Amino acid sequence: MAFTKQAVEFLMENKFHDSKDWFRQHREQYDRLVLDPMRALVAEIAPAMLDIDGRLIAEPKVGRSISRIYRDTRFSKDKSTFRDVVWCVFLREKKLYEGPPAFYFEFSPSKLRWGCGYYRASSRDMDTMRGLILRRDPDFDAARRAVGQDGYFALEGETYKRSKFPDIQGPARQWLDQKNIAVSHNGGAEGFDLLYSPELGARLVRDFRQLKPLYAFFLKTQRLSFEQAQERQEREQTPLPRAPKQQFDW
Repeated sequence: MAFTKQAVEFLMENKFHDSKDWFRQHREQYDRLVLDPMRALVAEIAPAMLDIDGRLIAEPKVGRSISRIYRDTRFSKDKSTFRDVVWCVFLREKKLYEGPPAFYFEFSPSKLRWGCGYYRASSRDMDTMRGLILRRDPDFDAARRAVGQDGYFALEGETYKRSKFPDIQGPARQWLDQKNIAVSHNGGAEGFDLLYSPELGARLVRDFRQLKPLYAFFLKTQRLSFEQAQERQEREQTPLPRAPKQQFDW
């Protein structure tokens, strides 16, 4: 079941009205045009995602692998009710892993994009990643090869305005300057033709498999960061050994 132009039009109109009453009156359109094709897409590519990592959540359900259309306005200046972007995401259980890296696909009336990101990496995680990069870790080299240099995938995320490593030259410099990190492909010239095509699932599977080494590098970063924090905490909580009592012969 492929998406259609009507799915994009529905997202635009729903965002324009931004009304719970209007949405309730047109809920059937949302289910049929947006939600059902997204469920079908997740179900189609779930086996490949679980082959990449058996711990990924790959469930065609809202709140699991599929985004909600309602916005969370608690901490946002934008108090509009609805999103005009829909996505599916494949990540490990958030209750067990803090801010885990993820594969994602999303579309809105203005664009479609997909890739692998580590958006919620802590500053500690990013410091660990920089250490791996500076040590020329082989898993980083594998991640860079997976991303490639042909521009199909682009490095994204917030960066430092002033480089922390001004003396470092070459492709690694951009990775070192990231505050958080993702690698994405934007729809490009083919635009929404792919969104409306039954080949969408196969393309996502191909690209997600290509990015598997990048995902593995993100997981390694998270694991090492956690282990280093645990070791540091254990050292701080371990009392210093008492000095032995001195013996005097007199």
